[in-house]
Amino acid sequence: MNALATQIPWCWIIPIIVGVICAFLGYLLGRLFKSDNSGDKRELDELTSKLKSCESQKNFLKSELEAQKTKSFELEKGLSSKNNNITKVSVKEKSFDSALAKTVFGKKIKHNDLKIIEGIGPKIEGLFHQFNIKTWKDLSETSIEKCQEVLNSGGDRYRIHKPGTWPKQAKLAYDGKWKELLEWQDKLDGGKI
Repeated sequence: MNALATQIPWCWIIPIIVGVICAFLGYLLGRLFKSDNSGDKRELDELTSKLKSCESQKNFLKSELEAQKTKSFELEKGLSSKNNNITKVSVKEKSFDSALAKTVFGKKIKHNDLKIIEGIGPKIEGLFHQFNIKTWKDLSETSIEKCQEVLNSGGDRYRIHKPGTWPKQAKLAYDGKWKELLEWQDKLDGGKI
């Protein structure tokens, strides 16, 4: 029994000593690896406030961008409607002498009447108006290929016309060279040489 009595206190003492050693080591390790949480919290708060500031600035800039897009769209819309109302005016507009044109042609001639061109009738004039070619000056600056494109847009019945002389005739009309225009038209056959 004596041996059993001496072994019992060591059964209790060894776990107590191991517990104290583990507690001491835990304390030392905790002190060694302990970080300053208050500094991290301050830094986190700082970053959070910067993030909120950036988000509010982003939202402000986004709303400004949308406002500028709307304003730009309205300006473009207004500009396009004004462009439609602006007529082409040359710096040095040539004057139209209707009396001289009437004397040469023997009939009243309207200013910028495309039907004065040999080979152009009311329907072809309408086709040119659809392509925004409304004056003698416009027609005189139009290529023969473009004239043919205008005719092609009207269908097969207009493709037979030959617009080869139309820009030159329009130039003579624009320049007020009525006598030359009439003489040339007398040589033409429906606008063809």
